[in-house]
Amino acid sequence: MPTVIGLGEVLWDFLPSGRRLGGAPANFAYCSHLLGSRAVVASRIGNDALGYEVRERLGQAGISDDFLQPDSSHPSGTVTVKLDSQGQPNYEITEGVAWDFMEWTQEWESLARSADAVCFGSLAQRSEQSRRTILKFLDATRKDALRVFDVNLRQRFYSAEIIESSLQRAKVVKLNGEEVSVLKELLGLRSSLLDEMSFCRLLISRFDLKLVCITHGPDGSLLCNRMSANRHPGFRVKVSDTVGSGDAFTAGLVHGFLSGQSPSQMNDLANRMGAWVASCSGAMLPVPQGGLEQTLKMLG
Repeated sequence: MPTVIGLGEVLWDFLPSGRRLGGAPANFAYCSHLLGSRAVVASRIGNDALGYEVRERLGQAGISDDFLQPDSSHPSGTVTVKLDSQGQPNYEITEGVAWDFMEWTQEWESLARSADAVCFGSLAQRSEQSRRTILKFLDATRKDALRVFDVNLRQRFYSAEIIESSLQRAKVVKLNGEEVSVLKELLGLRSSLLDEMSFCRLLISRFDLKLVCITHGPDGSLLCNRMSANRHPGFRVKVSDTVGSGDAFTAGLVHGFLSGQSPSQMNDLANRMGAWVASCSGAMLPVPQGGLEQTLKMLG
């Protein structure tokens, strides 16, 4: 059972349908847990009612709260989520919350050394303190650990420096089609000269990556490694909302990689996970009746 860590923000999404537990690293860890990993959320929460409920909800799901740092000075994270007619979210993310003040501790250093895979993004690096902690965590992992940069650009909370330092530490990078053009600009690349395949190859070469994946929602994804590329057409489902679907995709990708799957198998599992979450409301879904494996098979 591999140890898989979601490092960064855990928060409450205030959706039109109600309040749901979320945050990309936490969503990733939850879906990794459903796929059979020892999943850990490494984050920071307030000593408040919302923080207590984070611990309660993760515990009910079978995920330990041992690596959720308590914060008496800052509140637990919240996000207001508005959905358009296609279920695509728009986020208003509260600043100055507990996960902006994550601390580097001996407990987290031990956790980092135990990790088989750790997934991190750009959002939790918006504050200098949490950014330093995240980079120390990544630097403390074993050489064979899979460090996954799920780019996940939100609002104005990113910079060229954050992207560069994250790419330098990653072994796997996942981003969506819209984020490709932003990264090209931040990295000083001439956008017109690079199609998606060439862009993936350039990232792999420049940053010594194992995998780059570009997602296109219901239109599937492109997965590239040093030797080959695989395109998946995606699955058509009735979308409830897309909150957390990209995080479920990443969980499927990491599970496939750690299981020794081929690129086409990884890509297929990742798309199935993303489609399943998009077909339901919220990001942390209960195990479906009949089991997760059977539900994923029914998608196509």
